[in-house]
Amino acid sequence: MVGAIASVQFGSALAATLFRQLGPGDTVFLRLTSAAVILLLIRRPGLRGRTRRELLLACAFGVVLAAMNLSFYEALDRIPLGLAVTIEFVGPFAVVGSRRRADRLWVVLAIAGILALTRGAVGGLNGLGVALALLAGALWGTYILLNARLGQAFEGSSGLTLAMCVAAFAALPVGIAGGGRLLDPASLALGSAVGVLSSVIPYSFELEALRRISPPTFGVLMSLEPAIAALAGLLVLGQHLGARALLGIALVVIASVGASRSSTAAPIAV
Repeated sequence: MVGAIASVQFGSALAATLFRQLGPGDTVFLRLTSAAVILLLIRRPGLRGRTRRELLLACAFGVVLAAMNLSFYEALDRIPLGLAVTIEFVGPFAVVGSRRRADRLWVVLAIAGILALTRGAVGGLNGLGVALALLAGALWGTYILLNARLGQAFEGSSGLTLAMCVAAFAALPVGIAGGGRLLDPASLALGSAVGVLSSVIPYSFELEALRRISPPTFGVLMSLEPAIAALAGLLVLGQHLGARALLGIALVVIASVGASRSSTAAPIAV
């Protein structure tokens, strides 16, 4: 999980450097396509003997992957990486958090953290960027649930490979709109690196993690995401965050850890 978190956040920071040449949509298409090609080279998914339900699960996961990445990259084009990930974190927080009344403190802390980020942080945030980050968060929560089921329904990485192919196909209209910009050798090389860092490594690691741990435990570990995203934004993009923004990130991380540790949810069954 730690490897997955570090890989995806530094991959996102690297992707942001591509936005000037390609834009968020084309970067997503290049990321998903390169990841699908790499996964296909590693292992081709066998479709024989698969039930209709399993195939629909992989397709649904692929569509969610495409939509989640597109909405997040569009948000990242408008607001800093650390803030985008923290706001996006509302989705996983809702999925893995405890439902007990005694744990309302975590909800209050999370809301306080989001308010600290969205009110006066780094000179004011782009409203559309915040909305897109929230949408990405809702899709991220769905991603966790589907990923757990996918890991139990498919052996190895075959389910992930199939889902990634679906995701690349779903992002095809965005890639076509980009035209010849995707053929630039430097952009292709950088986009392939983003595909490895942001898709192949983290999704494979998370798939294996969710085979071994419950979603609440997954949520505790995933609470590192906003902090590592802020670090990646600083080191790769030079995005300095003020004290108020850092306080907001800290509050969301603490709330997520507390809610996840309080949850008694069992591992997700197929």
